[in-house]
Amino acid sequence: QVEVVQSGGGLVQAGDSLKLSCVVSGGTFTRHTVGWFRQAPGKEREFVAFISWYGGRTYFADSVKGRFTITRVNAENTAYLQMNSLKPEDTAVYYCAATWEILATTRELYNYWGQGTQVTVSS
Repeated sequence: QVEVVQSGGGLVQAGDSLKLSCVVSGGTFTRHTVGWFRQAPGKEREFVAFISWYGGRTYFADSVKGRFTITRVNAENTAYLQMNSLKPEDTAVYYCAATWEILATTRELYNYWGQGTQVTVSS
């Protein structure tokens, strides 16, 4: 059974950085694309970024492009979301998810989800 466990998050000020971690265990990590989504209060869960298992291709939502990066360390079964130049509008619960799809920007394509972690950015 695949399990997704997240860590990181917290309360920061605008302009600060945070790094989220996502460990995907119980499966073949090298065949999982890892994605990050976020959900602000009263809003739908939205795509943030993914890193593909195939060639390590990455893709970002326009709202975070240039500020967030996503990496993976296959030997550690871990993916990371580095968030720089954070803004108050980045405040949300962030979710990590895994899929066998090579490219996946919609939540319906993701099979396994983490527990979510709160990121709060104060102005």
